[in-house]
Amino acid sequence: MKIGRFKNSTFWAGITNAFIKSAILKFNFKLGRAIEKKKLLSFISLVMPVTTNHELIRLGGEGDGGYLIPNDIENVEVCFSPGVSNTSDFEFDLTNYGIKCYLADYSVDKPSKDNKLFDFEKKYLGNRNNEVFMTLEDWVSRKEPNRSDFILQMDIEGSEYATLYEASPDLLRKFRILLIEFHDLDCLFDKVGFELISLTFEKLLKDFEIVHIHPNNCNKPIVFEGIAIPPVMEFTFLRKDRIFSKVFTSSFPHELDRKNVPDNEDVLLPQCWFLSL
Repeated sequence: MKIGRFKNSTFWAGITNAFIKSAILKFNFKLGRAIEKKKLLSFISLVMPVTTNHELIRLGGEGDGGYLIPNDIENVEVCFSPGVSNTSDFEFDLTNYGIKCYLADYSVDKPSKDNKLFDFEKKYLGNRNNEVFMTLEDWVSRKEPNRSDFILQMDIEGSEYATLYEASPDLLRKFRILLIEFHDLDCLFDKVGFELISLTFEKLLKDFEIVHIHPNNCNKPIVFEGIAIPPVMEFTFLRKDRIFSKVFTSSFPHELDRKNVPDNEDVLLPQCWFLSL
């Protein structure tokens, strides 16, 4: 979640207070909408990060807009980055490797920095094409129809679920690295939210491994039945054909992780997300 960005959440538009959301969730649970704990633990076991033959590097600065990605960007020529807001540090760092960056965001008129390798489009990413929105398929097919092995850096405030649902597996496989900030993950506690979120991850995990998770400290974790879920987390994925060795990551945070919001208390990845309960 880039500071100052327009809120466009799928599940909880306008609800930013963690205490209020927690109360709403607990009320729904009493009505029988809580997901079974064993299902939630099973999901978490599927998304536990792995350490691979590619070490992680940090691009994009020390605060919000900086991310950890696998050091596997040789011969990557293109990044697609929707959700620009007022931070372009990650994309700017990519240009130092000669990587062209396609940026998009309807909420701003241009990126915060100028660069000859930037190509900006004033649109949101979503599951339809009109004067405000465009699909990932439409964007990629117009800009880079004949290349692949891209990076996707996506922070689109909850619209990631609809965007990924619309994207075909063939399109997603054109990306080598996915860096996606997922929002409203505490909706995993709810039956409806669990189905949508788990289906999204199941789709990605067919071709990608999760190599890092970093909670955004813009919100505190929501805890229910002994399970803690940070509502907003950054996930880094690497396509499986790029991985030659892997082990489950056994400790967090990574030494390169930094707080998104400097003045907020840091949120560490709860142990249930990387160590089996």
